[in-house]
Amino acid sequence: MSVSPLLSSILGWLRAGYPNGVPEQDYIPLIALLRRRLSDDEVRAVTDALTSAQSPIGRVDIGVLITKVTDEMPHETDIARVRARLVAGGWPLVDPSDTPRD
Repeated sequence: MSVSPLLSSILGWLRAGYPNGVPEQDYIPLIALLRRRLSDDEVRAVTDALTSAQSPIGRVDIGVLITKVTDEMPHETDIARVRARLVAGGWPLVDPSDTPRD
């Protein structure tokens, strides 16, 4: 079975850190480290949906739409990525002085 380069790097990292296998008590912390991140296509979809409303956009709007797309709570880094894309496209933000947090 072929494995993506990203998955290969994750597996390599796990094998280097746990050469004898992952202890049961480390499962949950590992899952937290490997949390989901919006793909570029998802960032584009969220941005497109937000810009179709043609009104000033705020952090809450971005977070709500990310939640609808992913069915998970948004991460600050994902909100910042969507916000940066909106700013680059010249879309009005609720508070233009609100800088993205990374």
